[in-house]
Amino acid sequence: MEKLIPKEFDLSNKDRSDEALMRWRKAVGLVKNRRRRFRYSADLGKRSEAKEQMLKIRDRLRVCLLAYKAAFRFIDAGGQGNQFTSEEAIDSWEEDIQNELQEEAREAGFQIHPDKLASLVASYDITTLRKLKGVEGLASRLNVTLNEGVESTSIPIRQTIFGSNEYTEKPSKSLWMFVWEAMHDITLIILMVCAVVSIIVGLPTEGWPKGMYDGLGIIISIFLVVMVTAVSDYKQSLQFKELDKEKKKIFIHVTREGIRQKVSIHDLVVGDIVHLSIGDQVPADGIFISGYNLLVDQSSLTGESLPINIYEKSPFLLTGTKVQDGSGKMLVTTVGMRTEWGKLMDTLSEGGEDETPLQVKLNGVASIIGKIGLAFAVTTFLVLIIRFLVEKGRLHELTKWSSSDAVTILNYFATAVTIIVVAVPEGLPLAVTLSLAFAMKKLLTEKALVRHLSACETMGSATCISTDKTGTLTTNHMVVNKIWICGKEKGVDSNTDRNGLDSDISGNVLAILLQAIFNNTGSEVVKDKTGKRTILGTPTESALLEYGLLLGGDFDDHRRECKLLKVEPFNSHKKMMSTLVARGNGKMRAFCKGASEIILKMCDNTIDSNGEAFHLSEEHVRNITNVINAFAVVGIKDPVRPGVKEAVKSCLEAGIYVRMITGDNINTAKAIAKECGILNDNDLAVEGPYFRSETPEQRNEMIPKIKVMARASPMDKHVLVQTSRDVHKEVIAVTGDGTNDAPALHEADIGFAMGIAGTEVAKESADVIVMNDNFTTIVNVAKWGRSVYINIQKFVQFQLTVNIVALMINFVSACISGSAPLTAVQLLWVNLIMDTLGALALATEPPHDGLMKRPPFGRNESFITAPMWRNIIGQSIYQLAVLLVLNFDGKKILGLEDSDATALLNTFIFNTFVFCQVFNEINSREIEKINIFRGILRNWIFTGIIASTVVFQVIIVEFLGNFASTVPLGWQLWILSVGLGAVSMPIAVVLKSIPVNKKSPNSTQHDGYDPLPTPGLE
Repeated sequence: MEKLIPKEFDLSNKDRSDEALMRWRKAVGLVKNRRRRFRYSADLGKRSEAKEQMLKIRDRLRVCLLAYKAAFRFIDAGGQGNQFTSEEAIDSWEEDIQNELQEEAREAGFQIHPDKLASLVASYDITTLRKLKGVEGLASRLNVTLNEGVESTSIPIRQTIFGSNEYTEKPSKSLWMFVWEAMHDITLIILMVCAVVSIIVGLPTEGWPKGMYDGLGIIISIFLVVMVTAVSDYKQSLQFKELDKEKKKIFIHVTREGIRQKVSIHDLVVGDIVHLSIGDQVPADGIFISGYNLLVDQSSLTGESLPINIYEKSPFLLTGTKVQDGSGKMLVTTVGMRTEWGKLMDTLSEGGEDETPLQVKLNGVASIIGKIGLAFAVTTFLVLIIRFLVEKGRLHELTKWSSSDAVTILNYFATAVTIIVVAVPEGLPLAVTLSLAFAMKKLLTEKALVRHLSACETMGSATCISTDKTGTLTTNHMVVNKIWICGKEKGVDSNTDRNGLDSDISGNVLAILLQAIFNNTGSEVVKDKTGKRTILGTPTESALLEYGLLLGGDFDDHRRECKLLKVEPFNSHKKMMSTLVARGNGKMRAFCKGASEIILKMCDNTIDSNGEAFHLSEEHVRNITNVINAFAVVGIKDPVRPGVKEAVKSCLEAGIYVRMITGDNINTAKAIAKECGILNDNDLAVEGPYFRSETPEQRNEMIPKIKVMARASPMDKHVLVQTSRDVHKEVIAVTGDGTNDAPALHEADIGFAMGIAGTEVAKESADVIVMNDNFTTIVNVAKWGRSVYINIQKFVQFQLTVNIVALMINFVSACISGSAPLTAVQLLWVNLIMDTLGALALATEPPHDGLMKRPPFGRNESFITAPMWRNIIGQSIYQLAVLLVLNFDGKKILGLEDSDATALLNTFIFNTFVFCQVFNEINSREIEKINIFRGILRNWIFTGIIASTVVFQVIIVEFLGNFASTVPLGWQLWILSVGLGAVSMPIAVVLKSIPVNKKSPNSTQHDGYDPLPTPGLE
């Protein structure tokens, strides 16, 4: 069937154009309910509107930037002149910036109107900023000091006057909105019209209440279908809303009441002092206060590819831009919807998310089946009409028409429409959304936040995971446990103090060490109101600061003794951090730290235990290199996370290749990789510089063999990902935490960003955020991805079986006997079982460990597999054989001779058909494995739906006969109905024993999986 799907429905996982998305939507054929089918599809109109708005913003910002540069040159040239020589001019300008300022704001000490403040940054108004006397003057007008920050008591009034840092969101739909959307199904609307006409015609001809049973039965069935569908969709929307809330949980460092603390970006207020570092997204518009080498990428707003250097003369920071390098502090001036980013987000939020490849493909499948169903429905209606007319002609009644004839034709039409209801599998693409929403919610409890729906789906096909080391495979809780200083190695434990080093080195050396620790760091030691000390920064920096404090050093004292003149923050390109400080004696000193071999190459002198410098000879270099290879100059211990070795083993058993890419020393990397089970003795471990030095052809040959890459740059990671995906056709997952990892995260099929150590830039580029930075969580995502894929296959198998049987039984019966055994009401009930309820039951199966014992799904593997077709065709043949035999010879077989024999037979056929679906739904829990009951009691959704289906079937047959065209059945017929349905289970066992896939010689025939080669044996 998939070969029949038009190419428009074959979309890539990432980087799809709006034109491609539009093409597949136009290619969709018969759609019963566009509102529901495309509810979670991207709104291309809104996207186009957002792009136009983005272009307008970019044009405006470019104009403002040019005006700013011109104004700045004018001011620097002395053009400001005597602009404020008169008090009248000063008063006029003062009145302008405070014009229409609320009295409440004046009383709170604010001296600038929020709109004027917003315009100041958005328009790069350097002239007004100079008039305000720079950032200090602006802070004064906002009633805040740059050292202390805002007071907690002033936050409510600031939110009232200047607004909160939140964007306008589209209001959530109520349950009744979902009911309204469900009622837009064109086939249900036609059936409602038929039902009303049936009641209007039936009451005069058959009287009250008999004349309204058929029509009322259809109306009640439609109401049930609409309500069940709406409730299911509503609960699904609540799950997405909960996930959206998690996505927006971003925290930033601020100074409030003199204390540095972490707050949600939604709690930011105008006047806050925000600390920015590499990888942060600027959370609000603001003015630069201080910092070092602050480079900001403004391409998201201005479209400019080159980063902007932010400093005192270029102080404007815009929301949504990203810190590419350096660090700094800013004064928040504008928040929320007053920012340009906020106005843009208002439109972008309505654009929606791209559909997943599987959703698009199943839309194609649904279109093909829908067209087949429409053809069958039209043919069935024509056959019934022709037979009806032939019968009237045989009785010479072609000229005699009564209202009962009209009711008969109306019922034929209703049956044909209901065949379309059943035949068009509207639930196929929606089942993907349901399964993904369920998986995403469960993954959230397992510390994985899925940002893009397609990632969860694609992870089921992952063949390779390229993972970082620090924080992902290791705990990211670092402590200094060894130090090599002045040629001597010393162990460190919690009882070590300053005196522990005094016996080996002089106080001068210790002073230099503490200066290096406290001045050459991007982290801080802060105290709260109670005096409790906290270290804010990366784990490596924190470990060094902890050690400095352990030696008796004081962070604030050392910072006061030296003045920072220049800072080069650490990044993954330089692999080092440098600071230049002015000492109290007027001299300067530079400190560097970073990758040990890089630092060593920079040195030509070292100091002895007395603090005296001497030349670094080649012998000394060799000795230090040996020390580095042993444990590095400062030994920082970061143990492997519990469970990682088992998780890596699980990946290897699942056919997923695990590769470590790290910026660390190769010896450290190899040691950790061996401990995790990634690297064996004969496996390949390389360094980034060596990898880069090879030709593209050599790299292509090398990549499949690489298990560890040390001293890797972000570009190395990007090249490795791109080559693995494009040349070796791997479905590759990549982890990353830094700003420079963003290209690789975007390039990979699935990008994982670290939730704790990861920067906001990395998170924005990722598909999944690992909230606990644990490799085991990544493996759980792979397991859930496989579960989603297989669950959809189960549902497709189940629904196609029902489609085939329902279409054929009504079509064949209409052609041969001139009547359809399944009425409109009965088919609506069957549609509910196979569509909404079937999706809920089968698409929400939780994963089991067996999923990680089979190979990944291929990138181009057929979705409807040979085993699925075997099961569909086999079950369909059995069900059709039973139902057709009953339809044409059932009275004789069952010994039905009473006046209600026809009604009994049709009810029995309907009951048998439903129970065939109930047991086939249980069969569908496993496509290849024989044991279909494994874990069935743990899945309360599945058992609940099966039980509800059986209970409601009993009610329909025994108590709703007038509406559903059924009559009560005796206990013998009930047992026989259930028995005929249950026979599908042993038939499923027989079907699964028929080999349809090419098996490897060593495979066990019916375990459902092909064995994978044991790692290290091939």
